[in-house]
Amino acid sequence: METVIRESAAATTAPRLSGTYVVTGGASGLGAAISDAIAEAGGTPVVFDVRDARGSRDYVRVDVSDAAAVERAVTEAAAKHGNLRGVVANAGIDACGPFDKVPFDQWQRVIGVNLIGTAALVRAALPYLEKHEGRIVTVASTLGLRALSDATAYCASKFGVVGFTRALSAELRGRVGVTLLLPGGMATSFFDGRDPQYKPGPDARLNAPSDVAAAVVFALAQPKGCDVRELLICPNEETSWP
Repeated sequence: METVIRESAAATTAPRLSGTYVVTGGASGLGAAISDAIAEAGGTPVVFDVRDARGSRDYVRVDVSDAAAVERAVTEAAAKHGNLRGVVANAGIDACGPFDKVPFDQWQRVIGVNLIGTAALVRAALPYLEKHEGRIVTVASTLGLRALSDATAYCASKFGVVGFTRALSAELRGRVGVTLLLPGGMATSFFDGRDPQYKPGPDARLNAPSDVAAAVVFALAQPKGCDVRELLICPNEETSWP
């Protein structure tokens, strides 16, 4: 007897979204690409950033390391748009250099934005996400799984995001979907202004942020009861993986 395996609708159609999605760090780079992808899929992106967002995108100026400010911004976004269905904790910064040479306030700032900012967003949005059976995507990095010299602040923050997200997914299972995104190098402005030794080389192959953003929408669009727990996305010539 032949077994017929039917493809689900999700496997044969482009992902579609509805409702409101907060994207931190959404004014540029991966965050802007995620916001665009959410809009293209039918959702309403709301950008949180310390810089102005381009175009007509709904934008709130907020420093994600300020938990009280994040809570106010989430409350206002939910009141304005309603139906908060997801958050993408994408805001991230770096402070490259030897541990004892990086000014400690800059080192702490990386932890504040990358890790504390992620937790602040999730904490503020959680009541709305539980109500709407929503989804959380946190953005870590391949440097959340491997250590690199002169990147102690970034590694510490992204290792923290990995641990936080894995614990959160266990805590919220059956209530809110949780996805951990682990992107490798991307062609964004993230490396601008760095000392040349901390920039990708001229021959570096970097992913397009739009391709990574498409994976985020895929995770956000999964049907109830189906979670994409972790996504590691890196250039296919990345030498550190698998």
